[in-house]
Amino acid sequence: MNPTVLITGAGGQLGRELQLAAPAAVTLICLDRAALDISQPEQVRHVFGELRPDWVINAAAYTAVDGAEGEEALALQVNAEGAGHLAAACAGTGTGLVHVSTDFVFDGESGRPYAPAATPAPLGAYGRSKLEGERAVLAAHPRALIVRTGWVYSRFGSNFVKTMLRLMAERDSLGVVCDQIGTPTWARGLAQACWAAVDRPLLQGVYHWSDAGVCSWYDFAVAIAEEGLAAGLLSRSPAVQPIPGSEYPTPARRPACSVLDKQQSWQELGIAPIHWRVQLRAMLQDLKEHGDG
Repeated sequence: MNPTVLITGAGGQLGRELQLAAPAAVTLICLDRAALDISQPEQVRHVFGELRPDWVINAAAYTAVDGAEGEEALALQVNAEGAGHLAAACAGTGTGLVHVSTDFVFDGESGRPYAPAATPAPLGAYGRSKLEGERAVLAAHPRALIVRTGWVYSRFGSNFVKTMLRLMAERDSLGVVCDQIGTPTWARGLAQACWAAVDRPLLQGVYHWSDAGVCSWYDFAVAIAEEGLAAGLLSRSPAVQPIPGSEYPTPARRPACSVLDKQQSWQELGIAPIHWRVQLRAMLQDLKEHGDG
């Protein structure tokens, strides 16, 4: 019998990619925030009572990193309390849970890739809310699997790649922060990792996932310009200038180096690592062929 998998946050970029990457042998239930607000426990209980999924992949989240500085209570309501409501419902019905978290639970001061067991120390409200969500999930459902990721983009929704393409089409030059380091993650690859986790129900605890390699936001932007031009999504290549983060202040502090150690995940999920630039090229081709809808 095909397992029934509930995707929360189904209207977001990861939610959309989870639907595209779903194995044929699953029955999907896709609920966006309008259909299920996970911060409302009565809604969660009602959905589980009606639908009784075998698995939940939680892609629902408050993701506005800067906005969370002024709306921390709301971020906690969704990212911490909502995640806890889902985990409690899953534990009560024997439902498997894959919960997506973030590299922003770390302060970026390590100087080496963060292992799943590394001690979190978030710098801002968004990271704090996601860390509290991890704790709530594992407290309610110890057999849940948490996937931390970062720098996620897709042809869907709003993200760095699409913003850069828009600005590069409008401007002759732009400055991009060069002293924040991480790894871009195509949401399609992240979705495939989540589905691999569903296929391995004995896995539990914290795992890390992103594409392979590292770069700064500046390096990422240069690659977007080059690959966007090669794909025909840009008619010219603008000048991209490296700038320090101090010249582009934001409400939220961001980790200087949030690279994640994915060795365990690549091995146990059975997925070979793909370099972020290869994935960027594939996403841009996807955007060219299908648009952003």
